[in-house]
Amino acid sequence: IFKFLGAISVDLGSDRIKPYLTTILTPLYRELNSNYAEQDPTLKNLSQEIIELLKKLVGLEAFSLAFSSVQKQANQKRAMRKKQRALQTVANPDIAARRKLKRHKNKAETRKRKIEFLRPAYKAKRPRSHTLKDLAMVE
Repeated sequence: IFKFLGAISVDLGSDRIKPYLTTILTPLYRELNSNYAEQDPTLKNLSQEIIELLKKLVGLEAFSLAFSSVQKQANQKRAMRKKQRALQTVANPDIAARRKLKRHKNKAETRKRKIEFLRPAYKAKRPRSHTLKDLAMVE
């Protein structure tokens, strides 16, 4: 998709691409700022190359305006999600408690996995079975 966006922007030219600049920059910005563990470095490099291409194509001033608006939108969405999560914690404490228990359980499992990876001779205690009771979040 990134290659397609780059090809379309080159094909349209500098004048006709300007109205679509924020739409094109949104996924590129998201890929540049993502911090996932299993992120593909080739995608990050490709998005950086396309951003450089767009910068040369439309000029620094127009690009900067569009890029700052994309950044602003992303920050607003992030703040909105954070606010919704905080409100949900207050409004629905049972759901928040379930989420917290699940997070703590996943954290303990991750810790055990890391210990087993670092010290193969050591075996961390695992739950005996995966019954319905074990799958329930809150008993």
